[in-house]
Amino acid sequence: MLTPVIPDASEDADTLRESEKRMALAIAGSSTGVWDRNVLTGEIHYSTGWKAILGYAEHEISNLIEDSYQRLHPDDLAYVKATIQAHFDQQTEHYEVEHRIRCKDGSYKWICSRGKVVSRDSEGRPLRMTGTTTDISAMRAISDKLQQTVDLMTSLTDEVPGLVFQYRLMPDATSFLSYASAGIRDIYELEPEQVASHTDAINALIHPDDRATYRSSFEFSAQNLTPWHCEYRVRLPRQGLRWRQGDARPQRLEDGSTLWHGFITDVTERKRIEAELQEFATVDYLTQLPNRRHFMMQIEAELAMLQRSGEHCAAVLMCDLDHFKTINDRWGHAVGDQALKHFATILSDQLGATDLAGRVGGEEFAVVLSGADVAEATAFARLMQQRIEASPLLEGNQRIPLTVSVGVAAMSANDASAHSALSRSDLALYRAKENGRNRIECH
Repeated sequence: MLTPVIPDASEDADTLRESEKRMALAIAGSSTGVWDRNVLTGEIHYSTGWKAILGYAEHEISNLIEDSYQRLHPDDLAYVKATIQAHFDQQTEHYEVEHRIRCKDGSYKWICSRGKVVSRDSEGRPLRMTGTTTDISAMRAISDKLQQTVDLMTSLTDEVPGLVFQYRLMPDATSFLSYASAGIRDIYELEPEQVASHTDAINALIHPDDRATYRSSFEFSAQNLTPWHCEYRVRLPRQGLRWRQGDARPQRLEDGSTLWHGFITDVTERKRIEAELQEFATVDYLTQLPNRRHFMMQIEAELAMLQRSGEHCAAVLMCDLDHFKTINDRWGHAVGDQALKHFATILSDQLGATDLAGRVGGEEFAVVLSGADVAEATAFARLMQQRIEASPLLEGNQRIPLTVSVGVAAMSANDASAHSALSRSDLALYRAKENGRNRIECH
């Protein structure tokens, strides 16, 4: 009778320690650090590798989250905090942000920090959050190391949000992903097997408006052996429209094919924030019309088009709400704001598809009527005054007196700049104010 062999517990422990040691060495070698944050106490613990990224020794950095914020670049602090809060509020499945951070020597380096809340209380409030921080400049070196063993690649990449990939383009233009981490299920909602022989499944997900740019970016990278970088949209069955950012480094193989090692991440939230910032930079918050800076860019473009076309014409109107200070003084600034929004709505509803309007001062608005002459612009202004009269602004049961003075001028191809036409319409507006207000004057 054979005696069963019982595994030695000490051997299992040694094996586990050796495995952990290998993993620790692998992480350290890939320039990746690990952090563990206690949300309630405000403490955050860093691995030795994390501290080394910034040039710190084990004992040279505190575990207070407020101290960590002091290391962030001032221009990135608000964005990082907002991204973390969005994840705390369960608006995002995970936390991911690229930002600058100050090293021990005072210099800044770019890092990519990724993490996830791993425990919450009964009401959904975050308790603990863990994640990784990677020096972005070393990302391609990490990809090279990941190729050495499939097991190590899986351990390091499958738990990290995003797709680590190896993409190969053959001389006959066929392409496939010779490696795709588990992140492909989130990035493309595909399985690695679906892209192992061809990339048709991925190409079908690229937004139609971005497909040409996506293809040409790979072609340019292959022809010049320059790093691939592309931001593009995908349409996914479950997630819908999402933004992706891809970065990879190519190399030419002996058979003439090109091989990229890279990383693709979800940048939808970043794109949303960028769009909001762009809107803040170009739109007047109160009236939702273009602000002065953006309007001036638009009117300069209109002048350039006029100068290119001998038959094209345009008219410029300057509009000023009459006795606006009196409205503020008598009814309060809240009613004054309502008056501005009320006028902006009437003005916007009257604009044609090619017309422009913007808020260029406190109670001043400018309009460009593309293809219109002074007579047509005057008719436009008269209709606008009639609509204001027909749609009064009310505060309770009381009617707020609201009228507008308008100055009209033609924009000429001979104008050196759009300011010339605006100045003429402004002079006409001044005459309208001087001659009793609620009037239309032409230059």
